[in-house]
Amino acid sequence: MKYNNICVICMRGGSRGIKNKNLLKINKKDLMSYTINQAKKSKIFSKIIISSDSKKILYKAKKYKLDHYILRAKKLANNKISKIPAIINAVKISEKKFNTKFDYIFDLDATSPLRKVSDIINAFKKITKQKKENLISVSEARRNPYFNMVEYNKKGQLKLCKKHKHHITSRQMAPKVYDMNASIYIWKRNYLFIKKKSIDSSTSIYFMPQKRSYDIDNKTDLEIVKKMFLIN
Repeated sequence: MKYNNICVICMRGGSRGIKNKNLLKINKKDLMSYTINQAKKSKIFSKIIISSDSKKILYKAKKYKLDHYILRAKKLANNKISKIPAIINAVKISEKKFNTKFDYIFDLDATSPLRKVSDIINAFKKITKQKKENLISVSEARRNPYFNMVEYNKKGQLKLCKKHKHHITSRQMAPKVYDMNASIYIWKRNYLFIKKKSIDSSTSIYFMPQKRSYDIDNKTDLEIVKKMFLIN
């Protein structure tokens, strides 16, 4: 079956951890180029678009000859709101421009460049095979809230983040948990427009190894990603 899929690559101009991180170069290549080329090589998208509040980012992205470039409103670009409203906005604009309705919407984060093309393809195969409404990519969690993650309660007392009915004495005994690695998000169109969320009780997961799951949030992440590219 042929699906009408859109890939939305969102890139804000500002960031707290690393200034203008979406304009970084890694191995003399634009950071955005890795995700853009992965999307192109997957050959599963009818349209690939960029959404950004930064004219500089959009100008740089135009050399990759994508289908559409959307200058995002500032109210959809601050760091206190979800990225989902920006994605929905980009899809609505694109559907009007191309006079179509998309079946599946993908969000591929430009700051997670270590994914493989096969990850995108296999994640899509999984959501269509399982007939799920949405899917997120994950990796094995490095910490577990039932065993070695703590927080303060309202009384200022330290406690484990999650309580279990059994006494957990090792990480192996704790329930399996995952890190959302910010690499791949997929939604059926109506689910995204109506639910406006990334996770509910029916969400499917696509597992990726840690070595392909680094998301650049700070300088340490950046150095790790640079080294991973050299290794691979």
